[in-house]
Amino acid sequence: MAKIFSFEDISKHNTRDDLWMVINGKVYDITAFVDEHPGGEEVLVDEGAKDATGPFDDVGHSDDARELLQKYYIGDIDPASAPVAPTQSQSSTSANGAPQGNALRVIIPLVVVLAVIYFRFLS
Repeated sequence: MAKIFSFEDISKHNTRDDLWMVINGKVYDITAFVDEHPGGEEVLVDEGAKDATGPFDDVGHSDDARELLQKYYIGDIDPASAPVAPTQSQSSTSANGAPQGNALRVIIPLVVVLAVIYFRFLS
């Protein structure tokens, strides 16, 4: 039987050295993967400690990436649990509301995916 976690439980694991996330209702302790992530650690820390299903799916992770994710599975999210608002340390915006981090970490993978789609299917 899988262990059940609340969003409050997840929100406490929000640092590079202790990082959990929820993807498709499953909870993953991805702390050991932070250094290995091909997209860099910043994107994981930015999306960690919350439900990262949307960003995970938007990037278009491969079947291999989805299979690798199973290695970090620790339980399921409590469906009765409500998402917790990020604390200041979890927020991905600066004091003036502008996004922090490098926009290229999003733009470059997006351009690569679009180029692959274009050359594979449209040319």
